[in-house]
Amino acid sequence: MTDVAPIPDETGNAKAYSVSELAFALKRTLEDAYGFVRLRGELSKVTHHSNGHVYLTIKDEKAAIDGVVWKGSVRGLSVRPEQGLEVIVTGKITTYPQGSRYQIVIESMEAAGIGALLAQLERLKQKLAAEGLFEPARKRPLPSMPAVVGVITSPTGAVIRDILHRIRDRWPCRVIVWPVVVQGEAAAAQVCGAIRGFNAMTPDGPVPRPDVLIVARGGGSVEDLWAFNDETLARTVAEGVIPLISAVGHETDTTLIDFVSDRRAPTPTAAAEMATPVLAELKALVSDLGARMHRCGGRVVDERRRKIEHADRALKRVPDLVRLAEQRFDIVSGRLGAGLAKNAAAHERDLVRVASRLSPLLLQRPQQVQKDRLDRLAVRLEPTIRRRLERLSERLEGLSKLYASVDPDRPLQRGFARVARADGSLVHAGAQLASGEEVAITFGDKVTRQAVIEGAGGAPLAPKPAKSKPKADGPPQGDLF
Repeated sequence: MTDVAPIPDETGNAKAYSVSELAFALKRTLEDAYGFVRLRGELSKVTHHSNGHVYLTIKDEKAAIDGVVWKGSVRGLSVRPEQGLEVIVTGKITTYPQGSRYQIVIESMEAAGIGALLAQLERLKQKLAAEGLFEPARKRPLPSMPAVVGVITSPTGAVIRDILHRIRDRWPCRVIVWPVVVQGEAAAAQVCGAIRGFNAMTPDGPVPRPDVLIVARGGGSVEDLWAFNDETLARTVAEGVIPLISAVGHETDTTLIDFVSDRRAPTPTAAAEMATPVLAELKALVSDLGARMHRCGGRVVDERRRKIEHADRALKRVPDLVRLAEQRFDIVSGRLGAGLAKNAAAHERDLVRVASRLSPLLLQRPQQVQKDRLDRLAVRLEPTIRRRLERLSERLEGLSKLYASVDPDRPLQRGFARVARADGSLVHAGAQLASGEEVAITFGDKVTRQAVIEGAGGAPLAPKPAKSKPKADGPPQGDLF
């Protein structure tokens, strides 16, 4: 550790490092010395952070070391970090200066053995089963006569040849092969992409969408088939809309995709048989159904013919039936005249019997009773009506007198006059009028004259000077006064 070796200063004492200088010097020393470490242990305290990083601890029976998997490396891991899983990790040792801790930055991770892989698979199966992805109710039925079959497998090898050969023998239809790798770290991602690609197709597109999918691979060890135990692949199969047949490995091999798929086939050849019917069998079935239809039709025709023959034998007696009805009609028509006459006579007798009981008195008696009742009511109502008329006459006379007393034109007949301004308002006092104001004076004969007010308000008007009489010719006449 030359970076942190004590170096004397000018005074001869050892140089004082800062905490940061010492922490980062130790960090560089560890990273240089342990830049590549392969470590085996059991995972504990596994935390999948929301930012995508994974924080964990690797331990054995005597020690433990913290570890971190950065977000960019999580997708490349061959196993999913889980509590209690025994793994072998590869990475570098570094320190965390802020906490004076050292840790391993993990770049790859693999299960330590078959037992660990199977334990991880069992936990994943329980998780997906709890979510309902294995329920039979959600599995889609396979089409009976598919027009297009999609196959997801390796383009090389015996698997694709067996599938194509079996489909060609049974049901000549269109087969679309999506080539993928079926082993290794990239296998699960490529199979997921193929399933999503097939489901994204449209039925009327340039490449028609398959009616059924087959995911196929030959047999192998648990490690060889491990790509088909991927959780993302299982969820992709569950989310698809096209029915899917899983044909991975031999009959004794079981992968996670077998539980999620709509149908599991023990071999790729069996998957081809599940996906397609046998054309020869369908032709034989159609021929048999056609023969049965002809036989049934023949029996229906024979039965209808027998019914027509029976009806024909019955129709030969139609003239006899008509003659019998004609005879009954003649008998009834002969009795009709006598019956009508007898009915009319009976009604006539009833009318005479009822008419004998009717007389004018029967009508006059109720009429006389009503008339007497009306006379009695008239006798009792006459005084009441008379008194009512007298009271109304007295009230009318009083109203007439009241109207005459408040008649504004009545005082005019006694010599008074009514004075009104030009706007129609009445004048109640002479002081209200101004000199030169025009007024209208109404007299008792309903004649209205116009006048002009002279003199100051409230002062009596001076008498007008007498007009001088013209002098007569002759000697002047003396004044009497």
